[in-house]
Amino acid sequence: MLVLGIDPGTIIAGYGLVDNADGNLKMVAYGVVKSSQKLPTAERLSKLYYGLKEVVDRYDPDVVAVEQPFVSNNVSTAFIIGRAQAVAILVAANRDIPVFEYSPAKVKHAVSSYGASSKDQMQQMVKLQLNLAELPEPADASDALAVALCHISETHFSDLIGEKPKRSRK
Repeated sequence: MLVLGIDPGTIIAGYGLVDNADGNLKMVAYGVVKSSQKLPTAERLSKLYYGLKEVVDRYDPDVVAVEQPFVSNNVSTAFIIGRAQAVAILVAANRDIPVFEYSPAKVKHAVSSYGASSKDQMQQMVKLQLNLAELPEPADASDALAVALCHISETHFSDLIGEKPKRSRK
């Protein structure tokens, strides 16, 4: 199963592809889709759409896992990231690829066994779990790999208990 993890953002969105063949995890690719903060929101979302579409067209993932926006004190930032999340979901939906969404705490817990892990701790755990020679950079790409690992973990757990992971509705 090839999983595309996405850490949505309108200026920098991370993506990471992890293959889980017979329980062996392999990092396939990772990177970011960048835009300029100076561009209007609509143009940034368009760049995001076409950048993620290019990744999906190139790698043809089996599933897409997207991190949900974290809402704390800054609600407007959460709305902006929510738009980027919607674009990521749209890219997958247009190709009939199942989409799963995970909260930041769920991703952190699945990857590091601690729901409040720091960015550095998460990067180290991603490096260890995928047996990488270096820390995956930038952090947005590392976060996307963590989202993919989270989905693989959830799928494994669901298989053990005989349930299917809950999918986002299209």
